[in-house]
Amino acid sequence: MRLTLRPAPCKRGRHLPLFPHDRVILAEFPGHRLLAPKCPVPRLPTGTQLLADDKPLFTVAGAMHTPSVPHAIVCPLLTALEDVGPHLPAEICLSLHKPGLSLAWITLSDKGWQGEREDAGGPLIFDILSQTLQISHSQGFLIPDEADMLRPLLTCLALTESYDIICTTGGTGLSPRDISPQTTARVIDLPLPGIRQAMLAASLAVTPHAAISRAEAGILGQSIIVNLPGSRKAVLENLNAIAPALPHAIAKLHGDKSDCGG
Repeated sequence: MRLTLRPAPCKRGRHLPLFPHDRVILAEFPGHRLLAPKCPVPRLPTGTQLLADDKPLFTVAGAMHTPSVPHAIVCPLLTALEDVGPHLPAEICLSLHKPGLSLAWITLSDKGWQGEREDAGGPLIFDILSQTLQISHSQGFLIPDEADMLRPLLTCLALTESYDIICTTGGTGLSPRDISPQTTARVIDLPLPGIRQAMLAASLAVTPHAAISRAEAGILGQSIIVNLPGSRKAVLENLNAIAPALPHAIAKLHGDKSDCGG
């Protein structure tokens, strides 16, 4: 697919939405305009790059809801990889390429949300998975242990922003505020019991306390969602147990038709 855009001037690293060509946007803020195809903005998964003459110019960093006439719309959020200014034509034709996988990690922590604890487990998720997977885009989120905040975030990241991998950390035990597994179970389309079993086996080899973990794993849309424990040590143990299987799992989820043997 190719897109024709009227780019808005912006500096490298700035985030601007991509609006449909003919929609009236109510909010007064700048954005790029899609000139062709003349239809609603096509679905652009997070991590997709927009290339001009084979050079990446923008990357899709997520999505945003925008007030519009007559209906609100969901717009891709583009991050400029280069300065966009007068040196570019008023209209540019861009090709699409997704060079790797997109990763979102969600840390659930009441104390972290209140600024009383540093998030040690969340950033480690990227560090571990980037060793075995090509990550084209990653983003972390920090929320309290609230199901009403986790549920819509998981749904948005999977079904609107199309992240490939979504990992939560924290909230997998037995305390009254541990809500990650049951909240995840309510939104996924299909469970992945093998992922759960691999993480449990790895943790039980280290501590018998792993028996009380309720971590869930499953598929929502074309995203793999995995619950991880909250401690840095447990995140390392669990991810190392499943990381080798993730490339094959994601390939199959995205339609790879090659044989599974070997």
